[in-house]
Amino acid sequence: MPFYEMLDRNGAIRDCYAEVQSWVEQTGITGLNRRLAEAEAIFRRIGITFAVYGEGGDPERLIPFDLLPRIFTALEWRSLDKGIKQRARALNAFLHDVYHRGEIVKAGIIPGDLVYKNSAYKPEMIGFSPPGKVYSHIVGIDIVRTGPDSFQVLEDNCRTPSGVSYMLENREIMARMFPDLFGQGLVAPVDNYPDQLLQSLKEVAPPACAGDPVVVVLTPGSLNSAYYEHSFLADLMGVELVEPADLFVDEGRVWMKTTSGPKAVDVIYRRIDDEYLDPLAFRPDSMLGVPGIFNVYRNGGVTLCSAPGAGIADDKAIYVYVPAMIRFYLGEQPILENIPTWQCAKPDECAYVLEHLHELVAKEVHGSGGYGMLIGPQATKEAVAEYAERIKANPSEFIAQPTLELSTVPTLGEIDIVERHADFRPYCLVGKQMRLVPGGLTRVALTEGSLVVNSSQGGGVKDTWILQD
Repeated sequence: MPFYEMLDRNGAIRDCYAEVQSWVEQTGITGLNRRLAEAEAIFRRIGITFAVYGEGGDPERLIPFDLLPRIFTALEWRSLDKGIKQRARALNAFLHDVYHRGEIVKAGIIPGDLVYKNSAYKPEMIGFSPPGKVYSHIVGIDIVRTGPDSFQVLEDNCRTPSGVSYMLENREIMARMFPDLFGQGLVAPVDNYPDQLLQSLKEVAPPACAGDPVVVVLTPGSLNSAYYEHSFLADLMGVELVEPADLFVDEGRVWMKTTSGPKAVDVIYRRIDDEYLDPLAFRPDSMLGVPGIFNVYRNGGVTLCSAPGAGIADDKAIYVYVPAMIRFYLGEQPILENIPTWQCAKPDECAYVLEHLHELVAKEVHGSGGYGMLIGPQATKEAVAEYAERIKANPSEFIAQPTLELSTVPTLGEIDIVERHADFRPYCLVGKQMRLVPGGLTRVALTEGSLVVNSSQGGGVKDTWILQD
């Protein structure tokens, strides 16, 4: 049986959930569902939606919100905090290394082909060091819990990890609806995340910056699935939200068009993929890019966050080696372990995967959002056989992992509190120092027994509480 986070080994309510249990008993299931409807009405009114295209119907969806919080104790958070920051340091060290001397490859720890022949690796970045040697400025680490004292990393997100707007809005809703629970000061605050993000971005200003750095958020536009988050973060940081047409390059700087004339931009928090960033450096057919922006970046005229090519660090084939990175670059033992992973690029491991595919979770190396994945125990024989053929055709494009006993968290049902599987994404900010607000995004699989938490596939979100000492 998976570990149910609300109960201890003896089946009693854990101390950290005592207040929540009391609140559930006082309010009742009917009352909680009435509050949930109120919360969803607020979400809809302020426009917190995400977009899913290509499925017909209205692509703008309200992400399902669960009213019951997911809770970590202060002691649990201290360990997670250290492990997350350790991993973010190692991933950035890896990125600097592979775009310079490649010591980890020379040492035989990571195969060169996995790095240098990977589509996420950008040769245009070779020999260039971004300010502070920071490549990934917002590192989202997806973590699962498999026991009372067991946390493991599911995957790393080093490009533009999304979802932080839900972390902030979930808390806002909970604080608005249940002020008494927060008035006691038991739960660590997360509302300073935008200030910490802005400070981290300013700390990596380019050499050409004079005075207080000008920061902007670069969005592909209102049709992007995460546009709400782009505008939300720009608003909270008090900076401009710009589209590519709002920017141009001149005299070694990037400029923003304003009603009072051009204004130099120092730091760009970009939410546009590498390939579309600059048609002169990457895809020439990109209509989203700013021509010449990459050359300005290389010459110290602007900072791009995250750095082009940072995606090589969160590739699922590279994920396997992150514990080795921690030992190699930091000389430390990993605080957070990986999930055991078989690489189908290795013939012996591929043979094992094909033989046990019905028991495993198989993933595309470049996949995301829960797509391109097979959960063996929940798949039909036909689906398993079809996926096996895909692996045989291109083994290096796949990895596989055991089907974990993911912990479950209390979730509001129509007539009772139910258990549902969840994961957790904290957001580590990297500037001159590391910052990690005590919280993150808990994503929950709302379908009974499901392990897929992605919002694009029916998952929901809930507030995450870190209790203070």
